Amino acid sequence: MLSTLGPDGWATLREKPERLLQVNDEVQSMGLTIKAQYALLGEFDFLNIIEAPDEQTMARCAVMLAARGTLKTRTLQAIPVEEFIESLKKDAE
Repeated sequence: MLSTLGPDGWATLREKPERLLQVNDEVQSMGLTIKAQYALLGEFDFLNIIEAPDEQTMARCAVMLAARGTLKTRTLQAIPVEEFIESLKKDAE
C-alpha cells in the first residue's frame, strides 16, 4: 500500500509521531499483517508491505484509512514470482 498524507495527516504526524504505530495496530486488528513499512521521499509518503487474507480485507482496510480524510492510498496486489511462473506454465499446458 502506497499512501500520501494530506495536510491534516501531516499535522497529526508532526504533533504525535507515534500515531503511525497506532494506525498499524488498527490495521493488524483487521486481520492484516504489516511485513515492512518505509517513509518515502517523492510522490508517495509511505510504503507499507501488508499481507492480507484476501482482497476484500485489504479493500476494507484501504477504505477505513481513506475515509478519515487524512490520506490517500493506492494498493497493489503482489504475486510472488515463483507463483506467477507456475500460473504461466499451467496456461501453456
